[in-house]
Amino acid sequence: MKTCCFLGHRKIDETEELKSRLKSIITNLIEDESVEVFLFGSRSDFNSLCHAIVTELKEKYPHIQRRAYTCRSETCTLEKERAYWEEIYSHFEKCPVTLLGVEDEIEHKTKWTSGRAQYVERNQAMIDDSDFCVFYYDEAYKPPLRKQYRSALSTYQPKSGTKLAYEYAKQRKKEIINLFKQNGLN
Repeated sequence: MKTCCFLGHRKIDETEELKSRLKSIITNLIEDESVEVFLFGSRSDFNSLCHAIVTELKEKYPHIQRRAYTCRSETCTLEKERAYWEEIYSHFEKCPVTLLGVEDEIEHKTKWTSGRAQYVERNQAMIDDSDFCVFYYDEAYKPPLRKQYRSALSTYQPKSGTKLAYEYAKQRKKEIINLFKQNGLN
């Protein structure tokens, strides 16, 4: 069974062109490459967009599966429980709440022991478990400057998690599709 993961920057420019291109790529992966399992992390606009498109395509291809790879501070909703939890959260919030549903949750072996690197380790696990890696990676992107700790006077340039994942996928010789470049944005 072939597998594909999605990795990208937290914030993206979500255009109709990007949605169309992504839907075409995912359809191709299902029809021409026999991909049946799609892996999702969290906390990014790109991840949410990919999840929405795979969920839409699940109506046409009911055999495909969505799996969430979660870190310590994350959770997912199994599809069989999604309606139940949406009703509870909607009642609590007093407005409709829509949760992302998946067929399975994967907790990588370091979920409860890793520290700041938990997202890096989760992304590496997704890459290791995939035949294809679909990225939204801008080589020129740099995360905002941060302080080492709250009272620090100086700042430092953190590394981009997407860049780390992209380099790891290249090192592991994975089939990489970078939508940022394919949209002519680079």
